[in-house]
Formats: sequence, structure tokens, C-alpha cells
Amino acid sequence: MKRYMFNTLLLSLAVALWGCGGSDNDDPQPAVVSITLSQTSIDAPADGGSYTINVTTTGKEWGAYADQDFITVDAKNTVAQTGTLTVTVPANPTTSARTGTVTVMSGMARQTISVTQSAAEKPAYNAPDGYTLVWNDEFDKGSELNQNDWTHEVKNSGWVNNELQNYVNHMTPEGNLVTEVRNGKLRITALKENGKIYSGRVYAKVKQGWTYGYIEASIKLPKGKGTWPAFWMMPVNFRSWPADGEIDIMEEVGADPNQVSSSLHATSHVHSNNTQVTHAMNCPGAEEEFHTYAILWTAKNITTYVDGKVQLSYDNRGLGRDDWPYDDPFYIIFNLAWGGDWGGYKGVDESALPATMEVDYVRVFQKK
Repeated sequence: MKRYMFNTLLLSLAVALWGCGGSDNDDPQPAVVSITLSQTSIDAPADGGSYTINVTTTGKEWGAYADQDFITVDAKNTVAQTGTLTVTVPANPTTSARTGTVTVMSGMARQTISVTQSAAEKPAYNAPDGYTLVWNDEFDKGSELNQNDWTHEVKNSGWVNNELQNYVNHMTPEGNLVTEVRNGKLRITALKENGKIYSGRVYAKVKQGWTYGYIEASIKLPKGKGTWPAFWMMPVNFRSWPADGEIDIMEEVGADPNQVSSSLHATSHVHSNNTQVTHAMNCPGAEEEFHTYAILWTAKNITTYVDGKVQLSYDNRGLGRDDWPYDDPFYIIFNLAWGGDWGGYKGVDESALPATMEVDYVRVFQKK
């Protein structure tokens, strides 16, 4: 009888001590957060689209991000338990399907949305039949140019054509950007800093280039007397000018707004003696919106285009290299000059600075 009572007393004491000693377990445990999505996968066509997804969470707030640059997300009501997420997929410029993931997060919880986009059937707006995309830049990744593809020129004012700008690599001495990638565009800006004009000049695949092909870029030109934007090409194995040739796909001077031109330079046709092959045409809105400028270059002919309309056409007349030095690889150039022999032929207006040239994309196609 006494043994039973003792054991009972020990058991009661043990229970009491266990209840008091477990104070750490008295802290409230965090609630498990859950996320519910109205859609967990997106199958986008090649021409892209926008998709709205309802988000519900048991947490206090939520957010979302994409793991691929071609996907953009826009979240609404992120500090509430219910909101919407808009996922936008732009047109696919390539003949390859592409995939990505959008992650929705709330507290420690995560939920994913898979994104798959079909390949484009024809990866160009105007590329002729039989041409395949071999290189492009849609300027939709990061905030700077890909150094594997692009090279900045660095030269002081007066280097060529008595131009007034100083070309610098990416930014000025004070840290102002002359080239940047923003909102899917390459932006080249001419600006004034401490009494000097700075701008950008960039080369695509300067050591490689391309021989023949269809090359197209979508560009919005800057405004202002003194601007001189250009989309053009120079030979990879350059030795002397004009013997090795120059191909100007598009040039404009701000003193003659919306007047765009194409020119070819070689020993037998060069602007220094007024024998260059050139043509100009009016392009309404060239400084307000994007227009396409292109070249179709073969061993027999070079034709340039503005919005699909022929600008200039020149045949290989079989007269040798002095007349046709265009059978070697050439690389692509985008630059924004200020002043100079042509850009400043009516003077310059510094109130136009800063002035920006924007490039939406550049694409190179070749026959295979």
C-alpha cells in the first residue's frame, strides 16, 4: 500500500516537472504558409502574350520573379493575401523553343509557374526565303552589352571627319552612361560633361564579321542639329580606306531630320571626290519611332532597305576590287557622332544634348 502511494507520488511529481521544464515548447510555432495559384503553367505561342494569374497566400505578403530575361512579371496587391500576377512573354525571334520559370514566394513558401514558348517559324520580319538566323542581339539581357559580342571604340574628338565627340567605353569620366541596355533596347547617348562631348561607338563581332547575308536592325534616331547616327559595316581585315570598302546601311544627320541614306565606298567610288554610290530618302517619323533598316548582300549585288522599301541597289560589275571590295567579312557598327564634316555641316545645337539613338534589335541571316 505504501509502495503504491510512493510510486503514484513519483509519477505525479515527474508529470509536474515535465510540464514545467518544457518552457521552450511554449513558444508559438510559426504558421505554415501556403500559396495557391490559378495557373501553374504557361504555353506561349511564338508571337508571345500576357497572362494574368490569381495569387492567394495565407502569409502576410508575397512577391514573384522570373529566372529568364525574356519573361517579365508585374505583381499587384503584394501586401495582401490575394493579388494578381501578370506574366508577359515577348515574341520569340529565334527558331528554337525556349523555357523559363516564374517563382511566387510568401514567407518560406514557394510555388512555381513553368513557361514554355514555341519557336518562330520564320525568325525575321523581312528575311528572304532560304536565309537562316546566324546571330542576333535582342538587347533583352542585363544592363550592358555582352562583351563576347560587342567592342567599344575609344577615341578622342577629331579622330575622324572632324567630329566633336570623344568615344569612351561605356561611360564618361564622371560616370554618365553613353551606352546601356535598358527595357530591351540598346541606347547610345551623346552628352556634354565638363565642356566635352562624349558618345558611344560599338562593334559587333569585330574580329569575325560576316560575308554576305541579310542584316536588319530596328532603330529610333535622335533629334537635334549636330547628331549623326549610323548603322554601317567595315572590313574585319582592314588595311586602308577606301580600298577595303565601307558599307553604310543607314545614316542621318539631325540638321536634315528624317532624311536617311545609304552609301557604298571603294577606290572607284568615294565621297572625297563625289563618286560615291549613295541614295537618300525621307523616312517620316524616323526620330519619333522605330523603323527597320536592312541590307541584302550577295556576291552579285548589295541592296539596302528602309521599312522593306529599296533604298539603294548596286551590282557587282566585274570590274575588280577597286569597284567591288565587298567579298570579305565585314562587322556591324552602331555609333552616334556629334558634329563633324557632315553632322555639323549646318552647325550644332548643344541644347539638343543629351541625345539618344535607340536600337531595338539587330539580326544577321545567311544562306545555308
